[in-house]
Amino acid sequence: MNVLFVLSAVALSLLACRPGNTAASNAGTSACADDTAVVVGAARTDVYVPLLRGQRLALLSNHTGLVGNRHVLDVMLEQGLDVRVIFSPEHGFRGNADAGEHVASSVDEQTGIPIASLYDGKSPMPKRETMDMFDVIVIDLQDVGLRFYTYYVTMINLMDAAAVHGKQVVVLDRPNPNIMTVDGPILDMSLKSGVGRLPIPVVYGMTMGELAQMALGEGWLGEGRRVPLTVVPCQHYTRRTRYQLPVAPSPNLPNMLSIYLYPSTCFFEGTPVSLGRGTDWPFQVYGHPAMRGHGFSFTPRSRPGAKTPPCLDQECHGTDLRDLDPEAAIAQGINLEYVIDAYHDLDIGERFFTRFFDLLMGRRDVKQMIIDGRTAAEIKATWADDVARFKQQRQPYLLYEE
Repeated sequence: MNVLFVLSAVALSLLACRPGNTAASNAGTSACADDTAVVVGAARTDVYVPLLRGQRLALLSNHTGLVGNRHVLDVMLEQGLDVRVIFSPEHGFRGNADAGEHVASSVDEQTGIPIASLYDGKSPMPKRETMDMFDVIVIDLQDVGLRFYTYYVTMINLMDAAAVHGKQVVVLDRPNPNIMTVDGPILDMSLKSGVGRLPIPVVYGMTMGELAQMALGEGWLGEGRRVPLTVVPCQHYTRRTRYQLPVAPSPNLPNMLSIYLYPSTCFFEGTPVSLGRGTDWPFQVYGHPAMRGHGFSFTPRSRPGAKTPPCLDQECHGTDLRDLDPEAAIAQGINLEYVIDAYHDLDIGERFFTRFFDLLMGRRDVKQMIIDGRTAAEIKATWADDVARFKQQRQPYLLYEE
């Protein structure tokens, strides 16, 4: 399948279903019936079912693969599509495993379809016998647009496997709730890891479908491999849309404020400071038993999705961000003031940072800048050129208007 042809066809389809285009609605594009609501790719059965019928399919998805109140797997089976295997990412197919927790392969109880975990701690690449079960990989995951959020990493690894084994890839696109933001340094590829797979900023402002196109177009698959790729885009969606996720994408991103603060507070994962895992407010608070004078406290407890959180069962003193206006959280992009505040409060020098901090940041010099007393604004200015360059580089792959 010619990738350029596919992208052109997708672009035409997106234009045809703009609000108010009654010709498109009358032509039978069912998703055009509502001129205001965002329509996710998985809901556009009229587009992708004809492409997939008669093919043996694999589905990469999890609990976020919803079409209304139904799962995309059920929709595909109802349409008579032949799903042979399910691939699951971090947190598992049902989305309830801890961050980083290894999830074993299993069988979906409702359908009897085997589930091949891509987060089992063994290999991020499927076995040969699994790849031989299907012809096309369908990808439907709700991402949040951060370089260290692992769903896109799983997608890229699976695209790479598809290229090696001669399979096709179809991405059913979903909105990125952080699509309005591009911020952070481009990954130094010597720090490539499970929380950083591509040379992109921390917040890259692209959907999974757009990023899949960019990875292919820029030769970012292993050894510059190629794979036939089709993206089924969302309808009635722009880069200004404030899309409310219908379900938490992972256990510790329970609401939209946590998702908007994620670009700033996730860096605490590379420090001794708790960011609220094991509470009702993960990524919306931060603190440590030894921090002083903040007037707020919380105690992390073991719970589903956070079985052994940092500072377990210890009273942490810190800062409450829950009253921050969502638009203010969006506007700040990456705000290192929180990390800098905790660094000075704990006063333990370089021991404040673990190696994981560098992996999350994608650069080795940021922690030294914090140690040297640089402000958050001064540090952000060091990656301004990265952001400008990336915005230009990604332009050919964008599907949605500003």
